[in-house]
Amino acid sequence: MHTQRLNLSVLSTRAGLSALAVTGLLATAACGTESGDKDSGSGSVGTRQATAITGKQWNVESVTVDGTKHDAPAGAHVEFAKDGKVGGNYGCNRFGASAEIKGDTITVGDDAIKTKMACTSEGAMDFEAQLGKAISNSTIKAEVDDDKLTLTTQDGTTVKLTADKPAELQGTKWNVTAMVKDASKGGSPVALSSQADGKVHLTFDEGAVRGQLGCNKVTAKATVGDGSITLGTPGTTRKMCSDSLMDTERALLKLFDGTVKYQLKGSTLTLTSENGMSVEAVATK
Repeated sequence: MHTQRLNLSVLSTRAGLSALAVTGLLATAACGTESGDKDSGSGSVGTRQATAITGKQWNVESVTVDGTKHDAPAGAHVEFAKDGKVGGNYGCNRFGASAEIKGDTITVGDDAIKTKMACTSEGAMDFEAQLGKAISNSTIKAEVDDDKLTLTTQDGTTVKLTADKPAELQGTKWNVTAMVKDASKGGSPVALSSQADGKVHLTFDEGAVRGQLGCNKVTAKATVGDGSITLGTPGTTRKMCSDSLMDTERALLKLFDGTVKYQLKGSTLTLTSENGMSVEAVATK
């Protein structure tokens, strides 16, 4: 049977791995460079299985451990690349590792790396621990049914996933989940405070952007170009909130009055301003 060997030599085990390194890993995982199996004939079952799994983002729906189902937070996803990497987001932190696919069996290496955010959303870190245990340094059985993927570990833990349907930049409500204040210098993402979590969002539509900065509402002109958005001067309401919410708001306002680069990948959006401020957001379900 043909074996798809997945090697990952670029991983480092340094505890201080930057968010940019993991981001680069995931970008590679998403696109891949190999054209797939070139066996003659119709191909083996194992080859078809690997083709059905690789090259797409799988959004995590739930993890079931010892009969208890844990629903996934927004943004949790896994990507198996054609060229030898598995990566994604546990629901809080990004991760990457090597893997090997043989038929319906996926063996994930013990060289997993991840960012080190401490998320404040209720249950986020507990879910991350459960998902991380299931797909890090483990042997997994994979079952694909159209746009559904089920991963089952040797101890019976199951992970339910659904193939991602790419979100549209415009018309989608984007919930901001993390910020990077020094993205150009390799700064690490910082999760929003517990007060701001779930209260910060942006929507782009017909030459404008509107949303909530955590405390105040915001509107501004927004001209979408090829990979960039020019944001005008923001207009906001005038409420005063807690120091935590106001700090988040002041940081987000640095995106405006200038041009930001945007990267849209599945249901994840990254905005990066010219001054190095970057935000990460996920499409609402």
